[in-house]
Amino acid sequence: MTNPDLLTQSYDYTLPEELIASSPVHPADSAKLLVYNRNNQSITHATFTNLLDFIPNECAIFINDTKVIKARIFGKKESGGRVELLLNRPLENNRFQVMIRGKVSKGAKLYFDESLVAIVDELFNDGSRVVKFELKGLSLDFTHLVEVLNRIGHIPLPPYINRDDTKEDITEYQSLFATKDGAVAAPTASLHFTPELLALMRDKHETQTLTLHVGAGTFKPVDCNEILLHPMHSEQFDIPRDALHLLESKKKILAIGTTVTRTIEYYARTGQISGECDLFLHPQNRPQRVDYLLTNFHLPKSTLIMLVASFIGREETLRIYDEAIKMDYRFFSYGDALLIL
Repeated sequence: MTNPDLLTQSYDYTLPEELIASSPVHPADSAKLLVYNRNNQSITHATFTNLLDFIPNECAIFINDTKVIKARIFGKKESGGRVELLLNRPLENNRFQVMIRGKVSKGAKLYFDESLVAIVDELFNDGSRVVKFELKGLSLDFTHLVEVLNRIGHIPLPPYINRDDTKEDITEYQSLFATKDGAVAAPTASLHFTPELLALMRDKHETQTLTLHVGAGTFKPVDCNEILLHPMHSEQFDIPRDALHLLESKKKILAIGTTVTRTIEYYARTGQISGECDLFLHPQNRPQRVDYLLTNFHLPKSTLIMLVASFIGREETLRIYDEAIKMDYRFFSYGDALLIL
């Protein structure tokens, strides 16, 4: 009999649709905060503005400075039919992995505002495509492509936020410490910080940044029966050398988000400070270096809820989620927060 921890169905739960947050609360730190203490399995209901009251004093903190780009663009095929393109990540030689809504063939040209052209170079079975971008006949690298996307693109809101993006999303779906272009989804635990709370946290705790560019794969559902059969997505990461002393120390670490957790844990296993992170954390592959986790509430049967379970076990995870639903917590990217101590 298969261990329930390895069955995808074991991470399912029923969420009332009205608890899916379609927009953030204001101010950002007025979101709810559920605090779970592993020492006694206790649950405390609080507000994010009181976060620092719960974080252990002798604890360092890591944040992710990736920046969400306007990765969704709308254009036309050569036939005149509409097409939607979502940039996922840059590859070598000015090639880019993308998702395209609408049937395309290799060699097809797609036309967007400001004379931007995408030429389809490769098609993959997982639905992803590789394209090259040109502007007035010149090949675009990532930096210049982002400049164009900032003018013509849209914030790539997650699929469960069932609305068009707005001007407000440009700032609200972005952390205060976002500086490095490359993400197509926000590290959502970071969205709860206000400038005042962030300043207080940095005053009280040694705080380091790292970079993991969140890709569209973060939303890829686990659609196989056993979780170990899931092809885990990879994402580009970089850990500054001045943060290594902390990772190599014995100091307790709080990860602000699942992206930070995966990056640190990948380093703990490989010693690599940059490259591609494809680490899948779950109850059979538990954290080795991260002690505490701040995160949001995640989709049923997702790799992210499995990551939460890697800290506290599957049964406790589902108990916490059940409690959050009973207490009307708001779920997913614009929702409320969970602190695991």
